[in-house]
Amino acid sequence: MGKRDNESFIEYKQRVMNPISSSFCAAKWFNATIWLGSGHTTSCHHPPGHAIDPVAVKENYKLLHNTPHKKKCRDEMQKGDRPKECEYCWKIEDIQRDNVSDRIFKTVLYDEKDIDWAGKLDPQADVDLKTLEIAFDRTCNFACSYCNPAFSTTWANDVRDKGAYQKLKSDGRGHFTHAHDEAQPYLRNEENPYITAFWKWWPELSQTLMELRVTGGEPMLSPDVWKLLDLMEKNPSKMQFALNSNLGGKDELIERLIEKSQKIQNFDLYTSNESLGSHAEYIRDGINSERWWTNLEKVITRGNFRQVHVMMTINSLCLFSVTEFMDRLVEFKRKHGRNKPLWSVNILRFPSFQNCLTLPEDIRTERKQHIERWLDKTKREELIHDFERVSVERLVDYLDVVKTPHQDSSPLEILQRDFKNFFLQYDTRRGKNIRTAFADHARFIEWFESVKVD
Repeated sequence: MGKRDNESFIEYKQRVMNPISSSFCAAKWFNATIWLGSGHTTSCHHPPGHAIDPVAVKENYKLLHNTPHKKKCRDEMQKGDRPKECEYCWKIEDIQRDNVSDRIFKTVLYDEKDIDWAGKLDPQADVDLKTLEIAFDRTCNFACSYCNPAFSTTWANDVRDKGAYQKLKSDGRGHFTHAHDEAQPYLRNEENPYITAFWKWWPELSQTLMELRVTGGEPMLSPDVWKLLDLMEKNPSKMQFALNSNLGGKDELIERLIEKSQKIQNFDLYTSNESLGSHAEYIRDGINSERWWTNLEKVITRGNFRQVHVMMTINSLCLFSVTEFMDRLVEFKRKHGRNKPLWSVNILRFPSFQNCLTLPEDIRTERKQHIERWLDKTKREELIHDFERVSVERLVDYLDVVKTPHQDSSPLEILQRDFKNFFLQYDTRRGKNIRTAFADHARFIEWFESVKVD
């Protein structure tokens, strides 16, 4: 499993993946994200989710993962064609030939025998999952600016109470026009066929999974998550288990999580943030920045977590303190060990008007150069893993070369107008002020003021 000692990721791709095809990714076979609340799934966090048949899944619980759509993508990959939904990886790879895209990171997780088997398997066959991310519902105490009602009840309440965001014209406008009640079609007291299928699948899944990750919403607000944790405590498994939390819950929930970590083997904790202070509190509505750092320290020092991961969602606004944020993560590594925390850099694509490419060229260039200087300053820092550094280098390449957030994104002028229209309304609804929150970056505020809106 994994690449050989002293083998680069590109050498691994050439040795293991390319003999199957030039577009192969093992995630299409062995990995899934499943939103049980709405009945949607995808193969990784880049493609949008697609619907699971609510009738067919009652007869075959493996359709939670093995949908007709995924089987079509598997067929394309075996033939060397590029599934359109995997555009993020193609964009990264096409910047330059030796760029490491996420499909390599997703494939290297699995045994080479299994990878070879998948490459030869009938694409219509049902495959047992090895890594799975699930969300039982969208209940969440945050309403992050780049999230939307489909993934947060707090966001849904915002739109339900105050109406749709107005004057948004780009490809991302649909995120903010309604409460996305289709994302939670079943009430708490109603049977959800997807959750029923999951619990039918669980006895088998608990034996076949290498890794299970639970997300949300905020998963600690879901009764099904605590049911799962109770089952895992009573029936120990060798699988790696991970939970995604925004670490913004009440103290009793944090304490309950720490207690469960003492009783469940191979427990990893994932949390999310990508900026500091007023920047974080502006971007991630609901977060208290210093309390987040306090809770991060608490779960590291008192929890029995194998690793703690910080997932950075790179959006336009976080670029103004992202290096300072990583500096603080390195301080934690120095204090608590190289893996506490780890970090990943994930470039936001939707809504595209919050993608970092929406910023004007001079600001993008200045931020790119700033991050490059940070990379040069930290190049001898042994606490930073290679994959962490590679992910930051990839961000630099993205800011330098890529011109559009995704293939179907709107023209830059429309994205910039939507950026301003959205955040003017966001400020009014949430009692915020973008000019105050980012007052330490005068050029950004100058540009923001210059954008003409209707």
